[in-house]
Amino acid sequence: MSNDKVLIFDTTLRDGEQSPGASLSVSEKLEIAKQLAKMGVDIIEAGFPVSSPAQFEATRLCAEQLSGPVICGLARASQKDIVSAGQALAPAPRRRIHTFIATSPIHMEHKLRKKPAEVLKMAVEAVKMCGQYTQDIEFSPEDACRSELPFLYEILAAVIEAGATTLNIPDTVGYVLPYEYGQIVAKLRENVKGIEKAVISTHCHNDLGMATANSLAGVRNGARQVECTINGLGERAGNAAMEEIVMAIQTRQDFFGGMVTTNVNTKEIYRTSQMVSQLTGFVIQPNKAIVGANAFAHESGIHVDGILKKRETYEIMTPEMIGLSGSRMVLGRHSGRHGFVDRCKQLGFELSEKEIQAAYERFLAIADKKKEIFDEDIAAIISDEVRTVEQLYVLEYLNVTSGTGTVPTGTVRIRTRDGKVRQAAACGDGPVDAAYEAIRQATRQAPTLENYTIRAVTSGKEALGEANVRIKSKEGKTFAGRGTSTDIIEASAKAYVDAINRMAAYVESNGGEKVSL
Repeated sequence: MSNDKVLIFDTTLRDGEQSPGASLSVSEKLEIAKQLAKMGVDIIEAGFPVSSPAQFEATRLCAEQLSGPVICGLARASQKDIVSAGQALAPAPRRRIHTFIATSPIHMEHKLRKKPAEVLKMAVEAVKMCGQYTQDIEFSPEDACRSELPFLYEILAAVIEAGATTLNIPDTVGYVLPYEYGQIVAKLRENVKGIEKAVISTHCHNDLGMATANSLAGVRNGARQVECTINGLGERAGNAAMEEIVMAIQTRQDFFGGMVTTNVNTKEIYRTSQMVSQLTGFVIQPNKAIVGANAFAHESGIHVDGILKKRETYEIMTPEMIGLSGSRMVLGRHSGRHGFVDRCKQLGFELSEKEIQAAYERFLAIADKKKEIFDEDIAAIISDEVRTVEQLYVLEYLNVTSGTGTVPTGTVRIRTRDGKVRQAAACGDGPVDAAYEAIRQATRQAPTLENYTIRAVTSGKEALGEANVRIKSKEGKTFAGRGTSTDIIEASAKAYVDAINRMAAYVESNGGEKVSL
C-alpha cells in the first residue's frame, strides 16, 4: 500500500445504522454492501455480530458474498464478542476484527469501573484473541480524544506488540476541534513505540459539526485510514460523511501535497447516497454538501452569469464527478419498456426481471397521471416497488373522506403475510390521522408516531409526493418508513405501513416472537 493512499473504512452498516430509526433488514444491508464494494471502498464494517442474530447474519452474508473489500466485524474486548465476530467473518477471503475498549478517565471510572492497568491488560488479551481468527486486527481506544496521552501511548504500543495492525483514534463524542485532532495524530506518530507497523485511522463524530474537518486534519497529520458513513449517518449528529471526505481529498490535492488519493470511484457516490437514503428512510437535506439537491444548483444572477462564462468560477466540482448526468432525462408513457429499463441502468439500478416488471407497471400507472417522469421519480418508484424488507402487511385498499364540517374517516384493507384480509375504519383529527388509526386497527400494531413529513419528489402540480414517518415501538426502538404516490394521503399511508413492516420484521429477526398476523 502506498503511504499516500487513504483507505476508506465504511461503517454505514454498523455505526450508521445506529441512527434512530435507521434499522435495516439483512437483505437491505447486503444490497448496500454490494454497492459499497462497487464504489470501491476498502473496508466494510458489516456489523456488530454478537449484538443480535440479524447482525451476525448480515456480517456472515457480506463475508460470504463479497470478494473485493475487507469485511470487518466489531467486537468489544471480550471473548464472547470476538468468537462471534470470528465465526461470522469466517467465509470472507479478506477479514478484519475491530475490537475496542474505553480509555478515557471518565469512561474507565464510570462505565467500565476499572483501573488503567486492567484496561490495558484486557486490550492486549483481546487483540491476541483476535489473532486466532485473522491477522488483520484493528484496535480502538474508545473516547481516545478525551484520554490522557501518556496512557494512550502505552496502550497503543502494547496492542501493536500484541498484533494490532490498525489503530483507530475515535472522537467518540465529537468533542475536539480540527487542530486538536491533528495534533493528537501527530503526537501518536512521534511517541508510540512501533507505530510504523500500524495504520492510523480516524473515526470522528459530528456533535460540533467537525467530523469531516477533524478526519481531514488526521489525514494531514499522517492518518491513512478514514472511518465514515454514507450521508454522514450515525448516532446523535452522525459521523464523518464519506462523500465529503473523498471529494475533499480529490478536490484539494494541493493541500495534501498532491499525492493523497483514495480507491473510491466517485461516479458511484450519488447513486450510493440515494440508495442509503431510500433504504433507511432518512431524507437528504437539500443543502447537504456533495449530494444534496442544491449542491450544484445556482440561482444568484451573478453566479449564473459566471457559470455560463466559465464553469470553474463558482463550481469547484462538477455533477458528473459524483455520477450525476449533465442533463435530466424525461420519460413518459410512450417511452416504452425498453426506454424505462435503459434509464434504470443509466441510473445505476440493477434489477431482476421480476423487479423490472413491478417497477414498470408502477411507472405506467404514474405516467397516466403525470405526463413527465424525471430521474428522481424513477428512483422513488424503484425504492417503493422493489422492496427488500419482508412485507408482513400489504395495503390493498385505502379510502379517506375529509372536508369542512365533516369528521375525517379512513377505511383500509390490509392483507397479511399468511393471506388473511383485515378491514378497519376509524375517525381522526385529519385525513392522515384517520388513515393511521385504521391501519393500527387492521395490523393490530400500536406504535407511537414520532415524526411525519411530506415533500414533493419533483416540482409542479403533478409531482410525486414522498412521505417519511418515524415510529417508536413499545420497547422504545424507532423505525423509519417511506412511501410515494401522486396522492399524498396514499403516500402517507404507505409510509406508515412500511414503518410497521420494518418494526415487525426487526422483532422477528432479532430473536423476538414471531409477529401475530
